[in-house]
Amino acid sequence: MQLTRRPTIIDVAHKAGVSKSTVSLVLQNSPAVREETRQQVRHAMAELGYVYNRAAANMRMSNAGLIGLVINDLRNPFFTEFATSLQMALSDRGYAVVIANTDEDAQVQAQMVGAMVEHGVSAFIISPAYGDVAATFDSILRAGLPTMQVLRRVDARTDRLPFAGPDYCDGSRIATRHLLDRGAKRVAFVGGLDGRAVTQERMTGYLEVLGAAGITPLVLAGKTSRAFGREMARVLAKDHPDCDAVLCFNDLVALGMLSGCTEMGRQVGAGFKVVGFDDIEDAAEAYPALTSVRCDVASFGRTIAATIVDWLEHQIVPPPEHRTAVELIVRNSS
Repeated sequence: MQLTRRPTIIDVAHKAGVSKSTVSLVLQNSPAVREETRQQVRHAMAELGYVYNRAAANMRMSNAGLIGLVINDLRNPFFTEFATSLQMALSDRGYAVVIANTDEDAQVQAQMVGAMVEHGVSAFIISPAYGDVAATFDSILRAGLPTMQVLRRVDARTDRLPFAGPDYCDGSRIATRHLLDRGAKRVAFVGGLDGRAVTQERMTGYLEVLGAAGITPLVLAGKTSRAFGREMARVLAKDHPDCDAVLCFNDLVALGMLSGCTEMGRQVGAGFKVVGFDDIEDAAEAYPALTSVRCDVASFGRTIAATIVDWLEHQIVPPPEHRTAVELIVRNSS
């Protein structure tokens, strides 16, 4: 590359085949950059004759301490509660957060992550969309930015992209045992799209407990929405009249189930039991109040904030996988 002008940081990035933010991290001697990438960038700087103007760089540090938070569905209160808790906790530690909602679209996710990398975020926290996520995580790894997968794990490279989330399997195990202990004879699992790891995790404990009790499972897979839960209330009453209890994929499905039962005049609690998952704020305010698996997502957000700050400030890399405890909050619906 022959330049007739003074080379810039963008020229170095193009020469090294990395992002502008990665070059910036190398210039700041950030430990977040792999040694191989660091040498690649320094070699490009030497070839171009790039000279770092530290005084000018110090004037451009407005993005220092900026964390990229990428969420798959901010319409879902579960993810909104997490994002709010995380953002407030990071603010208390002096970090700003830029938030993107991907609306369960892997292509949008890749675009948002690419833009955040170019704008100089220091780290990522991602509750990822499903689909082809290679573009998302490959670009992050090339940039050498500390990144955590949270609530969902879609990339298996957890040695470099650590994952943290609630113990969904234990949650469904506790909930199913609760329903059987309350006298349920036929328990359905409702909601959750086939093929998604989080659906399987939330079903695992349910299948395990029913298997041990010799009870045949009844799974009605589908969207994770109130509308689906409302529809399934009618389907269960019509096609599975022997079903006397339901564990829902999440609280949105469970709240829809409560609405559907009310429409049909079916009493929830005594003869037909409903349990949700996540324990969003609406669960306690529903009628009847909804029993739910509490993931304590607000506390989880604060924990993730502390973890990413420790990674950035003290180079304490989180373990490849970390699961947080859950508990069942019993209310009138069961």
